[in-house]
Amino acid sequence: MKAISARATHGLNLGANMVAADNSGAKIVRLVSVKKGKGTKGRQSSAKIADWIKVSIRKGQPEMKGKVFDAILIRQKKTYRRFNGERISFEDNAVAILKDEKGNPKGTQIKGPVAREVMERWPTVAKLATIVY
Repeated sequence: MKAISARATHGLNLGANMVAADNSGAKIVRLVSVKKGKGTKGRQSSAKIADWIKVSIRKGQPEMKGKVFDAILIRQKKTYRRFNGERISFEDNAVAILKDEKGNPKGTQIKGPVAREVMERWPTVAKLATIVY
């Protein structure tokens, strides 16, 4: 996975509820695990901006409910620092659902802004965004 140009703070623990910001059919999702995440022995893994995560659908279309999908974390409430010195935080925690292992998004549009770090690591997801912040 490509590095991001920020000193990102881990902002979401396992079990955190987030908004699905795309039009894939999911509304609320729960963080199940962090894929390819670095960890420490005895410490629970956590997610940061532009991470590849596994989510379980909590609210949304009935056929999607309860199923587990891959997703990309596109916004996080916890403040993180970019290398140019500015600190960034968003209004909510949001994800974009993926349809396959290659990083192709399931939806066709993303509501709200997407972090610049997501554009660096996942260009196919950021293409759907109207605002890159």
